[in-house]
Amino acid sequence: MSSFPGKFISGVSGLDFSDRFGLGWDRLSILSVLMRMGIWWLRGLFLRLRLKSSRGMLLLGKGVTIRQAGYFEVGSNFVAQDHCEINCLSQKGIVFGDKVTVGSYAIIRPTNLYGGEPGVGLKVGNNSSIGPYAYIGCSGYIEIGDNVMMSPRVSIYAENHIFDNSDRPMIEQGVKRSFVKIEDDCWIASNAVILAGVTIGKGSVVAAGSIVTKDVPPYSIVGGNPAKLIKSR
Repeated sequence: MSSFPGKFISGVSGLDFSDRFGLGWDRLSILSVLMRMGIWWLRGLFLRLRLKSSRGMLLLGKGVTIRQAGYFEVGSNFVAQDHCEINCLSQKGIVFGDKVTVGSYAIIRPTNLYGGEPGVGLKVGNNSSIGPYAYIGCSGYIEIGDNVMMSPRVSIYAENHIFDNSDRPMIEQGVKRSFVKIEDDCWIASNAVILAGVTIGKGSVVAAGSIVTKDVPPYSIVGGNPAKLIKSR
């Protein structure tokens, strides 16, 4: 019993679940997973009709909000977990590779919900995840590579408020758009904040709670506020 559900889901999804339901998984728990995935798959069928392009299986949890889906391109085996919000109106759109997961209550927002100039957008590579409660402010361009792991409550901002004129309220001075780039095979740990204009090099680790204000060299471990090099991998 333990191996059949994993092989069944693997055959349908193209993902390797063959060893996911071993010892410790009772029949009721396995059945609940299969039922939940079935419901999420049905929701994904309706989403597919609205997307700019898609392929493979799409799984949508409950309460997922996807706005302006005509700007959204997804690869195969996309998972949007419960109550996440993806706003897609942007100059370059929202583009996901294969096997991308967006965690519960995460927000992706390139453009103000109440009008204004559209933001630039977001690109996420294959086999990468955006963790629960993350905030991705992609009014400037954000590019995330392949095999990037993002833990809960990570925040990424690709713009800064302008505040040069002290005689004028900052809210009236606008913003300056920039970029953020996270290269392949990085791990961004919980509650990290990545600010505009930063590139995080391939294979790097950003420690929990870090505030990243400068570029991170490839294969580095950084931490602190502001984040500094701890050691190289």
